[in-house]
Amino acid sequence: MAKFKGIFEIEGTLQGMTFYKSKDGMMVRTKGGVSKDRIMNDPAFERTRENGQEFATCAKAAQLFRLSILDKIDLAKDHRTQSRMISLMHAVKKLDEVSTRGARNMATALQEPGAKALFVGFDFNRNSKVGQLLVAPFALDTAMGTLEATGLTPGQQLKYPPAATEADLQLVAVRIDFATETYTASESGKTTLASTGAAEDLTLTVSEVPAGEGVLLYLLLIEFYQQLNGQRYPLKNRQFNAMSVLAAE
Repeated sequence: MAKFKGIFEIEGTLQGMTFYKSKDGMMVRTKGGVSKDRIMNDPAFERTRENGQEFATCAKAAQLFRLSILDKIDLAKDHRTQSRMISLMHAVKKLDEVSTRGARNMATALQEPGAKALFVGFDFNRNSKVGQLLVAPFALDTAMGTLEATGLTPGQQLKYPPAATEADLQLVAVRIDFATETYTASESGKTTLASTGAAEDLTLTVSEVPAGEGVLLYLLLIEFYQQLNGQRYPLKNRQFNAMSVLAAE
């Protein structure tokens, strides 16, 4: 796949090449030459079929992850969030050392040491990361579902983008069972911190810690707003908002 640079923006197929517009600009690709029937039945494409099966498994797992926190992702994301989530699932899936090729899956992989830790540090908006915005030390109690930061000073230990006057912080807990394709989510209330506010103790507690099987994830969401004439406006169409996975158990 290559980028197309020219005077005119062409979309469609021309002389065996397909031109289309993406968020990365105008792209061009050639038409494939192997039929679907051959890929699905020819022994020579066995590896291709296995790779395809595992890609579908990872894409489905990423979709389940997305659905579990859909309303939060819409508040803090970039245009490659979904593809990066799929890449994360592939990294986890590779730790499945039990299933046969083509059948490796998330549920089995998550039984392996270190698999759950791969979720930690995942940023839903790569252009704005929690670790770069919140520089205050904090304690996360995963058993109680509580995040605490003592003496947090807005504007110093929480970095605000230009024009932002307020920030909302919220803790989210979600348990995802990839074996049964189910999830349970819980969240804290939102705490608003003014950019010019004095130091204060921050405590975020989810309404309940989701129980059951699968992986338990804790995420922190930071939203920025501008206060103007008594109204709050999301800053720059939410492009500065951040959400990251803090812990996985």
